[in-house]
Amino acid sequence: MRLWTATPMVFALAAFTTAAGAQDSVKPSYTADELVQFMVEQADLGSARALCIGTKSECAESQPKPKGFDMRLTFDLDSSDLLPEAQANLEVVATALKDDRLRVAKFKIEGHTDARGSDDYNMNLSIARAQSVADFLVSRDVDRSRILAEGHGESAPLAADPLDPDNRRVELSLSVE
Repeated sequence: MRLWTATPMVFALAAFTTAAGAQDSVKPSYTADELVQFMVEQADLGSARALCIGTKSECAESQPKPKGFDMRLTFDLDSSDLLPEAQANLEVVATALKDDRLRVAKFKIEGHTDARGSDDYNMNLSIARAQSVADFLVSRDVDRSRILAEGHGESAPLAADPLDPDNRRVELSLSVE
């Protein structure tokens, strides 16, 4: 018998390639308040508690599946460098993660790649992408103890085509302890 009190949630930071002529002034795709409100609506962040008594799979079945949030995070092919659009969006993410309504939350940042390159290369690139996002958030005063960065290489494609640029992404998981 297991007792579960937290539900992990995944928010996609979709990776898109950008055109050669990037905009001089990049505006975020959403506001910090929109992101915080979305997360608050998706999870109980301390306002109420529920207890599931049963196996992990039984408890998971009783929980509604959370909706994803497209962060519109961009990477060039074969790169872990954050493009201007990604940085603008991550500024908003950093503000949201520091919001008092999310103060009890911890986050897992998971990097992914498309199928170009060897397994080892893709694993290292996915780790570098996740670490790039984590480092950016920490540089904006998000507490590092609330963030874990890890890579998954090409093992979890988002699109059916393994070479699709949509597979080059970072996902942010929210879990409440």
